[in-house]
Amino acid sequence: MSNKKRTIQRIVITVHPKMSGVNDQAQQVRNFLQTLGVAVEICKTDNCDLPAKLAAGEVDLLIALGGDGTMLRAGHLTSPYGIPVLGINMGRFGFLMQLGRDDWQEYLPRLVNGDFEIENRMMLKAEHWRKEALLASFQVMNEVVVCRGQVVRPIRVRAEVDGYTLASFVADGLIASTPTGSTAYAMAVGGPIMPPELRNILIVPVAPHLSMDRAVILPAGACVNFYPASDHQAVMSIDGHAPVSLKNEDRVSIMASENQVKFVVFQDPGYFYRNLSHYMEQNPSIGGLK
Repeated sequence: MSNKKRTIQRIVITVHPKMSGVNDQAQQVRNFLQTLGVAVEICKTDNCDLPAKLAAGEVDLLIALGGDGTMLRAGHLTSPYGIPVLGINMGRFGFLMQLGRDDWQEYLPRLVNGDFEIENRMMLKAEHWRKEALLASFQVMNEVVVCRGQVVRPIRVRAEVDGYTLASFVADGLIASTPTGSTAYAMAVGGPIMPPELRNILIVPVAPHLSMDRAVILPAGACVNFYPASDHQAVMSIDGHAPVSLKNEDRVSIMASENQVKFVVFQDPGYFYRNLSHYMEQNPSIGGLK
């Protein structure tokens, strides 16, 4: 973590365009920050002007007000410019969020005074290749998933690491995850939980069938290639976004990104494990947390 003192004068609060009640909460947060002498603007995550504001250096910090999906979007927006992001949870789970809807007033004066630390979160870069043509490139905060489409049958995915075959998987899919993503889809399929400050790539199969069924942790410098092969649909999804269709022997190349997400943190380094225990014992997605 870094605890370099920062001056916060211009804040954008970004909200999910369809989340119930979030606009009223955003107004309350803005009014509170304005009493502290900060210039504040509210933007929806799909606001087409927001990326330009960030690129122009018009924003010192972004507050993501919503759930983990809002935080993921905020991380994608801010990471190219090194702008810190603070999450205030308005959703059910909120594992990526630092503050809750009932305690943000306690911490926002510290935010304005620069009394916080920065936790740098690793990102991945995923490239979709077809033969020698690069079709698309993506920045990844949680995970890249190469998996079956609508047909409920496994696909085959060959995985290479630095040009050498790791394994050929017969499974519903194969995940390449950041440490941040280790508590998302990767954890749901039995992968290990990694501290968020690590810089490793986690490979986890989804429902493997008579093939390698263990997760593999790789160093950040590794380059991983996934080659899907199937007689039915195979797709790729980035951070839970809409799937991209893949053809047999397309190549999905995954490596550490030059970008990273800067999370604002107020608590001591042990906060991650306390939050993990709390959420694991009382899963809010099934009504455990009130």
